[in-house]
Amino acid sequence: MIPFSPPRTDEKTVEAVAEVLRSGWITTGPKTKEFEKRLTQYSSCDKTLCVSSASAGLELMLRWFGIGEGDEVIVPAYTYAASANVVVHCGAKVVFVDSNLDDFNINIEKTKAAITSKTKVIIPVDIAGMPCDYDRINALVREEEIKSIFAPKNEVQKKLGRILVLADAAHSVGATYKTKKSGSLTDITVFSFHAVKNLTTAEGGAICLKLPEIFDAEEEYINLNTKSLHGQNKDALSKLTIGNWRYDIVEAGYKFNMTDIQAAMGLVELDRYDEDMLLRRKFIFERYCELFRHCNHIDLPLFKDNDRESSYHVFLLRIKNISEKVRDSIIEEIYKNEVAVNVHFVPLPMMTFYKNEGYDINNYPNAYYNYSHEISLPVYYDLSDDNIEIVANTVLAAIKKHIG
Repeated sequence: MIPFSPPRTDEKTVEAVAEVLRSGWITTGPKTKEFEKRLTQYSSCDKTLCVSSASAGLELMLRWFGIGEGDEVIVPAYTYAASANVVVHCGAKVVFVDSNLDDFNINIEKTKAAITSKTKVIIPVDIAGMPCDYDRINALVREEEIKSIFAPKNEVQKKLGRILVLADAAHSVGATYKTKKSGSLTDITVFSFHAVKNLTTAEGGAICLKLPEIFDAEEEYINLNTKSLHGQNKDALSKLTIGNWRYDIVEAGYKFNMTDIQAAMGLVELDRYDEDMLLRRKFIFERYCELFRHCNHIDLPLFKDNDRESSYHVFLLRIKNISEKVRDSIIEEIYKNEVAVNVHFVPLPMMTFYKNEGYDINNYPNAYYNYSHEISLPVYYDLSDDNIEIVANTVLAAIKKHIG
């Protein structure tokens, strides 16, 4: 079986983790702080806080902004559950909007139409690693008519004076938009380093701050670091300083910190990310395109245009003029021939929890169309050239069998 997306782990990764284990310091410490600094440099954001997952990062930032009951947060219907579940955790209402047909990302006209006086945050999601149109999103929340209906409920919201843009960039580490890297494209960006991501720490995430100048990045980093460690005003490393054992709990915070074991893995991957990992993934995308280009049944994914280049995270193949049932049959056929594929994503209004909350997929036709026609193909560093061809040939044969 050709797997779908195994993580990259080699002797460099093993040695980096072993070094941390031998050091005797395995939780949040010097490696995590180094990883934060390196991510800040890499993404050109103002400050980075590493956390236990992207979900933790999204929720922490919603709580930092004071999101709660009575608030609305706009989320694309076409995304993974984490993007919306964190809103539910905070007691706020998820407002789903439809997607674009071409890049799968949040539709900005529909986003504007969904804004009300209760809207506090927009969570755009960089599906498959392709950045959203952040210039338009950033301009939208700064429009006078939009700002005029913004109703702040606390001092942080008053300070910002508008809707917060909280980018779910779980897929887009290393992607670019108008020459800028993901992480510096809007107010706050959250990365994921889960095992299936391009850059993995097994589990983990990062919050990249690029707030307006009225916010002090260092001050906000200290505040968020405290929130991520149960509201404790000193982390374990600083408490080891002689005579510095005493600490305080200044708020009821969360347990969202990253460990040095994870950070060590991340540092290895970041060192070779642009010149190794991304180049290999780009090659795989381009080779798939060559192999599928002459099949009239296929829509190839958009992963590069004049303004944007993706992180080559997920190859979103779409098959024209088929039903969801036929798509599923094609997937089954591919699996029978020992190639693992996937679907990104089942839109959230189709999931039991959100259906029970009253959401209806019929209100999001683009999201449903993309989902019902989509098959995600294997893309990972160690996918061999021969296996790329096997995957493509297997997919083409399955399409031919089911639709001619």
